[in-house]
Amino acid sequence: MKNNFWQDKKVLVTGGAGFVGSFLVPRIQKLGAKVFVPRSKDSDLRIQVNCKKVVKGMDIVIHLAAKVGGIGFNMKYPGEMFYDNLLMGVYLMEEARKAKVQKFVALGTICAYPKYTPVPFKEEDLWNGYPEETNAPYGLAKKMLLVQAQAYRKQYGFNAIYLLPVNLYGSGDKFDPSVSHVIPALVKKFVDAKRKNLSEVIVWGTGKPTREFLYVEDAVEAIIRATEFYNKEDPVNLGANFEISIKELAELIGILVGFKGKIVWDKTKPDGQPRRKLDTSRARKEFGFTAKTDFEEGLKKTIEWYKSATQ
Repeated sequence: MKNNFWQDKKVLVTGGAGFVGSFLVPRIQKLGAKVFVPRSKDSDLRIQVNCKKVVKGMDIVIHLAAKVGGIGFNMKYPGEMFYDNLLMGVYLMEEARKAKVQKFVALGTICAYPKYTPVPFKEEDLWNGYPEETNAPYGLAKKMLLVQAQAYRKQYGFNAIYLLPVNLYGSGDKFDPSVSHVIPALVKKFVDAKRKNLSEVIVWGTGKPTREFLYVEDAVEAIIRATEFYNKEDPVNLGANFEISIKELAELIGILVGFKGKIVWDKTKPDGQPRRKLDTSRARKEFGFTAKTDFEEGLKKTIEWYKSATQ
């Protein structure tokens, strides 16, 4: 039986021109959706009247827009990370509710979890402590989307859901060192070092922390499935169900790039959260999502994309 969920639905995708949005928008268009993407230069979502304009007449809102960056960016701009992300979410959901939007899909962040969360992270642990300090303002601002979604469901019967993706990676990611996350940052360092015949690559921290990574196209599949099938108040983790240390990650990217030099660890720089690995059983149970992309294959695609984009 053909799934007609998306057919002729008017869907607002904030951040639709960004990393995840550039994969999500064509996918749901192919499924029959009429997609609207507000450009940040025209529609500053920190201003309530702009949110009112963009949600008008929409059936579904998928809120991907966020001010994001790596550890360095978070440490440099904590006030902006809190203020911008908080206001975008608060105003957009409020105006979507008032416009009687049928469904609101909010993308949270792994940074919302407490610094010391038992591994694998279960959704029930979300409130059991303060987030890791370097990205707490961002994590807490995005976490307020969950509070708002649950409060609006309770008071207004508003169908808002909250998804918690782990670190995403893939083609088209942000490779600019001032805003990039760990995989694009490392890919850039190793590819550039090989091109310049450098003898070493300097990497932040000790290499001891662990991370989990979800390929962008898998994340898009999860968002689509959750939008179609999930209508509950509980947050849902989106991950790939594995854990790798930053040291192993750096070494693997070095091998895939063909870098023969030495990795030097700058231990004066912060490590961030000690460990990250999600329990992904709720996503599997509620809307049948399991990540499909092999990590090494995903890394190869990401490396190839960066090489061709910077030739």
